[in-house]
Amino acid sequence: MISLAIPELGSWEGKIFVGILGFSWATYMWEEYLAYRQRRVYKENVIPPKELKNIMERETYDKARAYSLDKSKFGLVEGAFNQILSTGIMVYGGFPALWAASGQFIQWLGFSPEAEIPQTVAFVCIGSLLNNILSLPWSAYYTFKVEQKHGFNKQTPGFFIKDKFKKFVVSQVIASPVVAGLVYIIKAGGDYFFVYLWGFTMVVVMFFMTVYPDYIAPLFDKYEPLPEGELKSRIEELAAQIEFPLTKLYVVEGSKRSAHSNAYFYGFFKNKRIVLYDTLLEEYTPLNEKEGEKEEKETENKEKKKTGCNTDEVLAVLGHELGHWKLNHVLKGIIISQVNLLLVFSVFGSLYKYSPLYNAFGFHHSQPAFIGLIIVMQFVFAPYNEILQFLLTMFSRHNEFQADAFAKELNHATNLISALIKLNEDNLGFPVYDPLFSAWHLSHPPILERIRALEEKKKE
Repeated sequence: MISLAIPELGSWEGKIFVGILGFSWATYMWEEYLAYRQRRVYKENVIPPKELKNIMERETYDKARAYSLDKSKFGLVEGAFNQILSTGIMVYGGFPALWAASGQFIQWLGFSPEAEIPQTVAFVCIGSLLNNILSLPWSAYYTFKVEQKHGFNKQTPGFFIKDKFKKFVVSQVIASPVVAGLVYIIKAGGDYFFVYLWGFTMVVVMFFMTVYPDYIAPLFDKYEPLPEGELKSRIEELAAQIEFPLTKLYVVEGSKRSAHSNAYFYGFFKNKRIVLYDTLLEEYTPLNEKEGEKEEKETENKEKKKTGCNTDEVLAVLGHELGHWKLNHVLKGIIISQVNLLLVFSVFGSLYKYSPLYNAFGFHHSQPAFIGLIIVMQFVFAPYNEILQFLLTMFSRHNEFQADAFAKELNHATNLISALIKLNEDNLGFPVYDPLFSAWHLSHPPILERIRALEEKKKE
C-alpha cells in the first residue's frame, strides 16, 4: 500500500512543503485563468475584426480559430494531468522512491551504495525514461490528432517513434557527463563551489551552442547548402551590407516533420551560418509540389495559393533576424541568463546543506547534491522564475519591435509586412489576443501590433 510522504505540518519541513505545493497550485490556477481568458477570445470572435480586412481571409481566419481552440482544449486536459501528476509525485514521495531505485540499479551494476555520481546519473536517466513514457501518449495525440487534423503533421508513426527514441538516447549521452560534472564540482569544490559550478555550466552551454548545429542537429534533420541562385546571392549581399560574417547558408528539410516554418542563424565571432526551413521558401518546399499535384488531379481552374515566402519576403524576414544580431539581442540574452544562473547557484550554495529542504521532499537520511540543486532551481526559485519569465517576455517583445524597425531601415518594411501575413496564414496563427494573456505569454508581439508599428514607421 502506498503511504503519504507529507512531513509534519507544524515543522519547518511541513511549512516548506505546504508553501511549495501551494505556490505550484497557485501558478497552475493563474495559468489556467489566462488560458480561459484566451479561450474565451477564440469562442467570442467568430467574425474577424475590421482590422483584418486586408490581412486575413475569412476562410483562413476560421481555420486559425478552430486550430487555436483545439490546441487550447488539448492544453487544458494535458495541463490538468501534469499538475495532478506532479502533486502526486510530491505527496507520495516520488523523488526519494526514484532515488532509492537508482541506488539499487547501480548496485546491480556493481557500484558501491555510496557512489553518488553514478546514482545521480541513473536517477536522471530513469527519470527521463519515465517522463518520456508518460508524455508519449500526449505527444502522439497532439501530433496525429491535433496537428494532423489541421494539416501540419507530416510524420508517419514509424518516423515519430524512431525520432523520439533517437532524441532520448542522444539527450542521455549528452546529459550524463554534464550531470556527473555538476555533482563532482558540488562535492569537491569547497565553499566557493557555486562559482566553479557557474563556470562549468557556462563552458558547457557555449560548447553545445557551437557543436549542436553541426554535429547533433543533423542526426535528426537533413541540412543542405542553399543552391546557387538569386536567393543565395541576395542573402549574401544583405549580409555584406550590414557586415554580418556569413560563412554558410543551409536549408533544413523541415517539411518531413511539419508544415510550420522558421529561420535562424548561429555561430560565434566571424563564423556565422544561416539556416532556412524549406517550408519558409515558396519555391523550395516540397509542400507546394504536393499541393500542385493535388491541383492537377482535381483539374481546378483557379490557381492554388502557395505556402512560404518569395525571395523579397525571405530577405525581409532575414533582415529582421539579422537585426537581432546587429542590435546585440543574442549577446544580451546570454549575459542575462548567465547572471541569473550565477544568482541561482549562489543561493544554492547557501542552502546546499539546509536539511529541512531535503526533509520536506522525503530525504531524511541523505542529502544528494543534484536533488538539492533541483529543489532550489525548480521549487525554491519558482516565484522568482515566474517574475523573471514575465520580464524576459517583455524584453523579447521589445527586441522584436527593434528587429522589425531594423528591417524597415533596410527598406524591407513592405515585404516584412507581407511575409508576416503569409507566415501567420501558413501557421494558422490566430491574430486576436486577450491583453493579459498576450502580455504574460507572447514573446513575439501579435501580428496586428507588428504591422501597425511597421506602417507607422513607413509613414515616418
